Amino acid sequence: MRYGIFSDVHSNLEAFKVVSDYLKRSKLDRLIFIGDIIGYGPRPAECISLLRDINPVLVTGNHEWGILDKLALSYFNPDARASLVWTRKQITSADIKYLSSFSLSYENEELICVHGSLSKPDKFYYIASMHEAELSFSLMQHQICFVGHSHRAGIYSLSDGFVVSLNQRQIDIEPEKKYIVNVGSVGQPRDMNNRASVCVYDSSAKTLRIDRLEYNLQATASEILKLNLPSALANRLYEGW
Repeated sequence: MRYGIFSDVHSNLEAFKVVSDYLKRSKLDRLIFIGDIIGYGPRPAECISLLRDINPVLVTGNHEWGILDKLALSYFNPDARASLVWTRKQITSADIKYLSSFSLSYENEELICVHGSLSKPDKFYYIASMHEAELSFSLMQHQICFVGHSHRAGIYSLSDGFVVSLNQRQIDIEPEKKYIVNVGSVGQPRDMNNRASVCVYDSSAKTLRIDRLEYNLQATASEILKLNLPSALANRLYEGW
């Protein structure tokens, strides 16, 4: 089975279109989206529409829960709060119903996916260190887990009780190891690489890679500023942070 796994689009249509085209060209067996189609960016309705079109498995993120009032706005930082308040005015009741259909996790016989962490998925904890990865490894029943949320693409492995952060973006899956893979962010990367991020996992060939794709980030940044959304949301697209 060949999977395309992506996360954290954050209403960035320019980035999402590039990733969507890439996924279509790759002729994958299953697509999995692991949260935050909305928030931060200028095109929430259009991104929701495109997500419907490509029809992936749907896992919820904290921004979906914010729109659905499952998380208080006080949970979010000021820029995120401002974008969520604005987003609510841009989407329809049908969009809200669609967002409410997302699940907290997805698993099958080969993998498990959550937005943040396997430790209390409804709390949306981050996995941004080996210590945080260790907690989720202790809860894993599968060999591989896919996450997003931190917007930082990366891979952790567990072998003989030791957690290692891998520098590679393309690996062979070794049978004696477990893996947590952060697929990065489509629409707002924060790992000092401003290109959109997407992951392809081949469970038969036991290979995995995280690809980075160029998109017209200037168009998204300009639109954020034109709509009077917080300027930091535009600036960080250039910085990849």
